[in-house]
Amino acid sequence: MNTPATYKVLGVCGSLRQKSYNMAALKAAGELMPASMKLQITGIAELPIYNFDVQEKGFPGAATRLREEILAADALLFASPEYNWSVGAPLKNAIDWMSRFQPQPFDNKPAAVFSCTTGPVGGARGQYHLRPILGQLGVHWLVKPEVFIGMAQSKFAEGKLTDETTRKFLTDQMRAFEDWIRRVKRLVA
Repeated sequence: MNTPATYKVLGVCGSLRQKSYNMAALKAAGELMPASMKLQITGIAELPIYNFDVQEKGFPGAATRLREEILAADALLFASPEYNWSVGAPLKNAIDWMSRFQPQPFDNKPAAVFSCTTGPVGGARGQYHLRPILGQLGVHWLVKPEVFIGMAQSKFAEGKLTDETTRKFLTDQMRAFEDWIRRVKRLVA
């Protein structure tokens, strides 16, 4: 009897805020994933601001840990807030650190992204900036369904995603992501 593969998905939240809507949505996505997917959420708060002088002395432990987690994952799931119409500094900093490693940990990783914001657009502009940044590092993006969670303050209560329509959007994205992971892994094998 063939048992389906279990995919290790590394979740990366681009917000460092303690009560981040993006982190709450990332946890909800983990609960809504098909049984063949298992989410592990990593942290990026301990990474120092990227500086080549620091790199020359040796990669910080937090950077090496994140690289190892990315390499061990089958896929990446980003919860990315939007700051000033773009990718937030914490997430961009993590990407900058990872881009300095050889081999490149993002290369040939299937990935998906969603975003939460308190504004009406839901982080679309930030996502559209994130995609080419990681695309040039070898990430294979799930194109759709796209998930933009606008007016997030009305969709969460006590750190939990309570809006059923949004839960359905995330569920649909996670189902599509499972298929995408399978397809990408088959192509790059």
